[in-house]
Amino acid sequence: MQRRHIVLLVVAVSAVSTSAVLIRAADNLGVPALAIAFYRCALASAVLLPLLWFGHRHELRALSPSSRWLIVGSGLALGCHFAAWVSSLSYTSIAASSVLVQTMPIWVALAGPLIGEHTSRRGWVGIGIALLGTGVIAGASTGGQLTNPALGDALAIAGAIFAAVYVLIGRKVRQQLSLVGYAGSVYAIAAVALGVAMLVSGTPFVGFPAEAWLLFAAMTAGPQFLGHTVFNHLLGEVKASVVSVALLAEPVGATLLGMVVYQERPGPQVVVGAAVVLAGVAVTVLAEATARPEVLASGEG
Repeated sequence: MQRRHIVLLVVAVSAVSTSAVLIRAADNLGVPALAIAFYRCALASAVLLPLLWFGHRHELRALSPSSRWLIVGSGLALGCHFAAWVSSLSYTSIAASSVLVQTMPIWVALAGPLIGEHTSRRGWVGIGIALLGTGVIAGASTGGQLTNPALGDALAIAGAIFAAVYVLIGRKVRQQLSLVGYAGSVYAIAAVALGVAMLVSGTPFVGFPAEAWLLFAAMTAGPQFLGHTVFNHLLGEVKASVVSVALLAEPVGATLLGMVVYQERPGPQVVVGAAVVLAGVAVTVLAEATARPEVLASGEG
């Protein structure tokens, strides 16, 4: 692996590690979770859609109707992922939420038989370890202002499951589209779905303090583009297992930032559970990455 690959990995991991802290900051300003999720997807699609229209729309025209419906499904799953995970940070700790949402490879492996893929024995061992860790975290009480950590943990896990659905649906379509064509389409669909959810629930689109708009821009520029886009670029040059394992550093970075910015210190049970989850995910990723590189390296956060 070249030195520039290492530099890009450090940049990408650092960028995605700021996601939870930025979301918590917006939540503290009173911005609803749906609005946070909507603007993250909407601003990203606003950047990509012009590029898609002028340089990649022929790719969409060439798709079959079934592939177009798969793109819709992928976008809806992504919207649900962001809605669930962003909401989780209103109830549970940054440490617990960041770790639990990174269990996505576990749910991908569990759903593998539905698309004809089977997990190795070592992969199942990793799944068992990670699920044990999630149980430890779920049983922890974070105290303080987090009045419903169990709900927050459940929402973070739901976010991981929706992320797994997103990458499983998108696997086939991504092979037919460029990064701009796929990401631009999926982000736009996710933004529309979240916008409809806001209208139905009566969530406001405006009326937020100026700081909130800066946070929306930071989420888009940092975690979305410097994070996920760089990871997707690296997949064309380095092994998927390297990218997958690098993603496991996100909860560590997010937890450290949470401690520095919010003095949020996870209890010992959360720390132990997080270590067990990360160990289980690492075992699963390393066991399965060779067989399914594009799935296991497509985590969201």
